[in-house]
Amino acid sequence: LIFNSLPISHFSLLIYITYFDIIAIKFYAEKLLLKFGSISYLNLLPFQVFLKQRVSNTQFKQMLRYKKGVPSLINQRLKRGEIDGAFISSIHSPLYECEDLGIIANGAVYSVLIIDGDSKSDIESATSNILAKVLGVDGEVIIGDKALKYYLEGREAQDLSLIWRDRYSLPFVFARLCYRKKSQKLKCIGREFLSKRVKVPYYILKRESSKRDIDIKDTIWYLSHISYKMGWREKRGLKKFLKLSKHQIRR
Repeated sequence: LIFNSLPISHFSLLIYITYFDIIAIKFYAEKLLLKFGSISYLNLLPFQVFLKQRVSNTQFKQMLRYKKGVPSLINQRLKRGEIDGAFISSIHSPLYECEDLGIIANGAVYSVLIIDGDSKSDIESATSNILAKVLGVDGEVIIGDKALKYYLEGREAQDLSLIWRDRYSLPFVFARLCYRKKSQKLKCIGREFLSKRVKVPYYILKRESSKRDIDIKDTIWYLSHISYKMGWREKRGLKKFLKLSKHQIRR
Protein backbone atom coordinates (compact mmCIF):
# COMPACT_ATOMS: atom_id res chain seq x y z
CA LEU A 1 0.00 0.00 0.00
CA ILE A 2 2.82 2.34 0.84
CA PHE A 3 4.62 1.44 -2.41
CA ASN A 4 1.41 2.09 -4.39
CA SER A 5 1.21 5.60 -2.95
CA LEU A 6 4.75 6.43 -4.13
CA PRO A 7 5.51 7.86 -7.56
CA ILE A 8 7.24 5.38 -9.91
CA SER A 9 10.51 7.30 -9.69
CA HIS A 10 10.49 7.12 -5.88
CA PHE A 11 9.62 3.42 -5.90
CA SER A 12 12.51 2.69 -8.31
CA LEU A 13 14.86 4.70 -6.11
CA LEU A 14 13.76 2.70 -3.07
CA ILE A 15 14.52 -0.56 -4.90
CA TYR A 16 17.96 0.72 -5.92
CA ILE A 17 18.77 1.84 -2.39
CA THR A 18 17.68 -1.50 -0.97
CA TYR A 19 19.71 -3.39 -3.59
CA PHE A 20 22.90 -1.44 -2.92
CA ASP A 21 22.38 -1.74 0.83
CA ILE A 22 22.28 -5.52 0.45
CA ILE A 23 25.45 -5.46 -1.67
CA ALA A 24 27.22 -3.28 0.92
CA ILE A 25 26.13 -5.49 3.80
CA LYS A 26 27.34 -8.57 1.95
CA PHE A 27 30.67 -6.86 1.16
CA TYR A 28 31.37 -5.89 4.77
CA ALA A 29 30.18 -9.26 6.05
CA GLU A 30 32.74 -10.95 3.79
CA LYS A 31 35.40 -8.61 5.17
CA LEU A 32 34.56 -9.69 8.73
CA LEU A 33 34.73 -13.42 7.92
CA LEU A 34 37.85 -15.37 8.87
CA LYS A 35 38.49 -18.11 6.31
CA PHE A 36 40.89 -20.52 7.95
CA GLY A 37 42.60 -23.58 6.48
CA SER A 38 43.74 -26.52 8.58
CA ILE A 39 45.83 -29.57 7.73
CA SER A 40 43.62 -32.63 8.10
CA TYR A 41 46.14 -34.82 9.93
CA LEU A 42 46.29 -36.07 13.53
CA ASN A 43 49.28 -33.85 14.23
CA LEU A 44 47.03 -30.77 14.33
CA LEU A 45 44.26 -32.33 16.44
CA PRO A 46 45.01 -30.29 19.60
CA PHE A 47 44.70 -27.02 17.65
CA GLN A 48 41.50 -28.19 15.96
CA VAL A 49 40.02 -29.01 19.39
CA PHE A 50 41.10 -25.60 20.70
CA LEU A 51 39.47 -23.85 17.75
CA LYS A 52 36.25 -25.83 18.20
CA GLN A 53 36.13 -24.83 21.87
CA ARG A 54 36.72 -21.22 20.93
CA VAL A 55 33.88 -21.16 18.39
CA SER A 56 31.44 -22.01 21.15
CA ASN A 57 31.42 -18.22 21.34
CA THR A 58 28.48 -17.55 18.97
CA GLN A 59 29.88 -14.32 17.53
CA PHE A 60 33.22 -15.93 16.65
CA LYS A 61 31.44 -18.97 15.19
CA GLN A 62 29.54 -16.71 12.80
CA MET A 63 32.83 -15.12 11.67
CA LEU A 64 34.76 -18.36 11.07
CA ARG A 65 34.82 -20.39 7.88
CA TYR A 66 36.88 -23.52 8.43
CA LYS A 67 38.41 -25.58 5.58
CA LYS A 68 40.49 -28.73 5.97
CA GLY A 69 42.82 -30.33 3.47
CA VAL A 70 46.22 -31.92 2.92
CA PRO A 71 49.24 -29.56 3.07
CA SER A 72 49.66 -29.15 -0.70
CA LEU A 73 45.98 -28.18 -1.08
CA ILE A 74 46.06 -25.74 1.85
CA ASN A 75 49.19 -24.12 0.34
CA GLN A 76 47.35 -23.55 -2.93
CA ARG A 77 44.23 -22.18 -1.26
CA LEU A 78 46.25 -19.59 0.64
CA LYS A 79 48.18 -18.64 -2.48
CA ARG A 80 44.92 -18.12 -4.42
CA GLY A 81 43.37 -16.10 -1.58
CA GLU A 82 40.61 -18.64 -0.94
CA ILE A 83 41.57 -18.61 2.75
CA ASP A 84 42.99 -15.86 4.95
CA GLY A 85 45.35 -17.97 7.02
CA ALA A 86 46.44 -21.53 7.68
CA PHE A 87 49.09 -23.91 8.87
CA ILE A 88 51.04 -24.12 5.63
CA SER A 89 54.15 -26.04 4.61
CA SER A 90 57.17 -24.34 6.15
CA ILE A 91 58.95 -24.25 2.77
CA HIS A 92 56.37 -21.62 1.68
CA SER A 93 56.28 -19.67 4.96
CA PRO A 94 58.74 -16.90 3.88
CA LEU A 95 56.06 -15.66 1.43
CA TYR A 96 53.68 -14.64 4.24
CA GLU A 97 53.32 -13.06 7.65
CA CYS A 98 53.68 -15.86 10.20
CA GLU A 99 53.27 -16.53 13.91
CA ASP A 100 55.67 -18.42 16.19
CA LEU A 101 53.37 -21.41 15.98
CA GLY A 102 54.04 -24.49 13.91
CA ILE A 103 54.00 -28.27 13.67
CA ILE A 104 57.36 -29.29 15.08
CA ALA A 105 59.32 -32.43 15.95
CA ASN A 106 62.57 -32.70 17.87
CA GLY A 107 63.67 -36.11 16.69
CA ALA A 108 61.51 -38.88 15.27
CA VAL A 109 58.03 -37.77 14.18
CA TYR A 110 56.78 -41.16 12.85
CA SER A 111 54.59 -39.55 10.18
CA VAL A 112 57.21 -38.30 7.71
CA LEU A 113 58.94 -41.35 6.29
CA ILE A 114 60.94 -42.47 3.30
CA ILE A 115 60.59 -46.00 1.95
CA ASP A 116 63.30 -47.85 0.07
CA GLY A 117 62.79 -47.94 -3.68
CA ASP A 118 62.55 -45.47 -6.54
CA SER A 119 62.57 -41.79 -5.57
CA LYS A 120 59.02 -40.49 -5.45
CA SER A 121 57.41 -37.41 -3.91
CA ASP A 122 54.19 -37.44 -1.90
CA ILE A 123 51.57 -35.34 -3.73
CA GLU A 124 50.12 -34.26 -0.36
CA SER A 125 53.45 -32.76 0.71
CA ALA A 126 55.65 -29.77 -0.03
CA THR A 127 58.15 -29.44 2.82
CA SER A 128 58.88 -33.15 3.29
CA ASN A 129 59.61 -33.70 -0.40
CA ILE A 130 62.25 -30.97 -0.26
CA LEU A 131 63.55 -32.27 3.09
CA ALA A 132 64.32 -35.67 1.54
CA LYS A 133 66.36 -33.92 -1.18
CA VAL A 134 68.14 -31.69 1.35
CA LEU A 135 69.13 -34.79 3.33
CA GLY A 136 70.13 -36.67 0.18
CA VAL A 137 67.90 -39.64 1.00
CA ASP A 138 66.51 -41.63 -1.92
CA GLY A 139 63.18 -43.44 -1.85
CA GLU A 140 59.46 -42.78 -1.72
CA VAL A 141 58.31 -40.00 0.63
CA ILE A 142 55.09 -40.62 2.56
CA ILE A 143 53.60 -38.25 5.10
CA GLY A 144 50.63 -37.77 7.40
CA ASP A 145 48.31 -40.36 8.88
CA LYS A 146 49.07 -42.97 6.22
CA ALA A 147 52.77 -42.71 7.12
CA LEU A 148 51.97 -43.09 10.82
CA LYS A 149 49.93 -46.22 10.06
CA TYR A 150 52.80 -47.54 7.94
CA TYR A 151 55.17 -47.14 10.90
CA LEU A 152 52.73 -48.65 13.41
CA GLU A 153 52.37 -51.71 11.20
CA GLY A 154 56.08 -52.33 11.79
CA ARG A 155 57.13 -51.83 8.18
CA GLU A 156 60.63 -50.69 7.22
CA ALA A 157 61.18 -46.96 6.64
CA GLN A 158 63.46 -44.08 7.60
CA ASP A 159 62.19 -41.15 9.65
CA LEU A 160 63.20 -37.90 7.91
CA SER A 161 62.77 -35.83 11.06
CA LEU A 162 65.12 -38.13 12.99
CA ILE A 163 67.74 -37.97 10.22
CA TRP A 164 67.51 -34.16 10.33
CA ARG A 165 67.94 -34.02 14.12
CA ASP A 166 70.88 -36.45 14.06
CA ARG A 167 72.62 -34.45 11.35
CA TYR A 168 72.01 -30.89 12.55
CA SER A 169 71.02 -31.28 16.25
CA LEU A 170 68.00 -29.06 15.66
CA PRO A 171 64.20 -29.50 15.72
CA PHE A 172 62.37 -29.54 12.41
CA VAL A 173 59.43 -27.24 11.61
CA PHE A 174 57.10 -28.93 9.13
CA ALA A 175 54.39 -26.28 9.00
CA ARG A 176 53.74 -22.80 10.32
CA LEU A 177 50.69 -20.62 11.01
CA CYS A 178 50.75 -17.94 8.31
CA TYR A 179 48.37 -15.44 6.73
CA ARG A 180 48.14 -13.33 3.61
CA LYS A 181 47.89 -10.00 5.40
CA LYS A 182 48.10 -8.76 8.96
CA SER A 183 45.30 -10.33 10.96
CA GLN A 184 44.77 -9.43 14.59
CA LYS A 185 42.22 -12.25 14.87
CA LEU A 186 44.73 -14.90 13.79
CA LYS A 187 47.43 -13.45 16.03
CA CYS A 188 45.11 -13.66 19.01
CA ILE A 189 44.08 -17.22 18.14
CA GLY A 190 47.71 -18.36 17.79
CA ARG A 191 48.91 -16.74 21.00
CA GLU A 192 45.91 -17.94 22.95
CA PHE A 193 46.55 -21.52 21.81
CA LEU A 194 50.19 -21.35 22.91
CA SER A 195 49.24 -19.89 26.30
CA LYS A 196 46.89 -22.79 27.07
CA ARG A 197 47.49 -26.46 27.73
CA VAL A 198 44.89 -27.97 25.43
CA LYS A 199 43.60 -31.36 26.50
CA VAL A 200 41.96 -33.42 23.78
CA PRO A 201 38.81 -35.06 25.23
CA TYR A 202 38.84 -38.85 25.25
CA TYR A 203 35.76 -39.13 23.03
CA ILE A 204 37.46 -37.03 20.34
CA LEU A 205 40.67 -39.07 20.58
CA LYS A 206 38.57 -42.22 20.21
CA ARG A 207 36.58 -40.84 17.26
CA GLU A 208 39.61 -39.52 15.35
CA SER A 209 41.60 -42.70 16.00
CA SER A 210 38.71 -44.83 14.78
CA LYS A 211 38.42 -42.78 11.57
CA ARG A 212 42.03 -43.63 10.76
CA ASP A 213 41.96 -47.20 12.06
CA ILE A 214 44.63 -46.36 14.66
CA ASP A 215 44.62 -47.49 18.29
CA ILE A 216 43.82 -44.66 20.68
CA LYS A 217 46.94 -45.41 22.74
CA ASP A 218 49.04 -44.97 19.60
CA THR A 219 47.34 -41.63 18.88
CA ILE A 220 48.16 -40.36 22.38
CA TRP A 221 51.74 -41.65 22.05
CA TYR A 222 52.12 -40.01 18.63
CA LEU A 223 50.84 -36.61 19.76
CA SER A 224 53.41 -36.62 22.59
CA HIS A 225 56.11 -36.26 19.90
CA ILE A 226 54.58 -33.12 18.36
CA SER A 227 55.17 -29.61 19.68
CA TYR A 228 53.86 -26.25 18.47
CA LYS A 229 55.79 -23.34 19.99
CA MET A 230 58.64 -21.90 17.96
CA GLY A 231 61.50 -20.87 20.22
CA TRP A 232 65.00 -19.87 19.15
CA ARG A 233 66.09 -23.47 18.36
CA GLU A 234 63.03 -24.08 16.19
CA LYS A 235 63.60 -20.80 14.35
CA ARG A 236 67.24 -21.70 13.85
CA GLY A 237 66.22 -25.10 12.49
CA LEU A 238 63.76 -23.52 10.05
CA LYS A 239 66.33 -20.96 8.92
CA LYS A 240 68.83 -23.76 8.29
CA PHE A 241 66.31 -25.77 6.28
CA LEU A 242 65.24 -22.79 4.15
CA LYS A 243 68.87 -21.97 3.39
CA LEU A 244 69.67 -25.55 2.37
CA SER A 245 66.45 -25.86 0.36
CA LYS A 246 67.39 -22.97 -1.94
CA HIS A 247 70.01 -25.16 -3.58
CA GLN A 248 67.41 -27.90 -4.21
CA ILE A 249 64.75 -25.55 -5.61
CA ARG A 250 67.24 -24.07 -8.08
CA ARG A 251 68.02 -27.50 -9.57
